[in-house]
Amino acid sequence: MCMPTYEYPRPGFSADTVAIAGLPGDRHVLLIRRGIEPFRGKWALPGGFVNEMEPVEAAGRRELAEETGLSVPDSEYLMVGTFGQPGRDPRGWTVAAAFVVDIGPQMPHVQGGDDAAEAAWHALSDLPDLAFDHDLIVRSALERLQRA
Repeated sequence: MCMPTYEYPRPGFSADTVAIAGLPGDRHVLLIRRGIEPFRGKWALPGGFVNEMEPVEAAGRRELAEETGLSVPDSEYLMVGTFGQPGRDPRGWTVAAAFVVDIGPQMPHVQGGDDAAEAAWHALSDLPDLAFDHDLIVRSALERLQRA
């Protein structure tokens, strides 16, 4: 199969997931501690690059499972939006598709895997500094859940 070539540069494309759990007034978000650069040791959303020919939602689900051990039903995965502000990733031009899933009142056990050194639930009322533009993505995801 012949792949087309384009004269225009293309960004790296990633998929991030905002997993929310807990009771109203005590909500938590699932974060991973990055095990690699950039932002090694910083907290971030589970996510990563989309493989060639991989549907973006499937990439988000794959990265969530690889980095935290958490799998979610298809029907509960909601699109938040795309994020591509120049400079959001020090490795170069990247665009992320972000998804949100409301896990419910219980916070399932999670464990860091793949390139995540750790995975843990963090209270939305007391989030650490996040890598990339993930603070913006979390805020956008909470707004999306309010509209659902």
